[in-house]
Amino acid sequence: MFPKLDPLLHSELRLAVMSILAGVEEADFTYLKEQTGATAGNLSVQIDKLAAAEYITVEKGFKGKMPRTTCKITASGAEAFREYVKALKKYLAAGK
Repeated sequence: MFPKLDPLLHSELRLAVMSILAGVEEADFTYLKEQTGATAGNLSVQIDKLAAAEYITVEKGFKGKMPRTTCKITASGAEAFREYVKALKKYLAAGK
């Protein structure tokens, strides 16, 4: 039997955001937007969903006079991401 995939992480954009955040200490909104190619509106909605699930934290502040939104993966988000990757590996192994 295949393990259940976390539906929150199964979204392409949310998975991309989590993949980026898993490899860095933090990332700002502009960087995430550039890396994912997402629109600002769509990225904002998906970040809100990840934050509501407590998979990431979001800090809003300023860099000089410019607003800056910074995202960081949480311990529970990192664990959910690891479990998701582990489950995907089982799916891939079944196809061999």
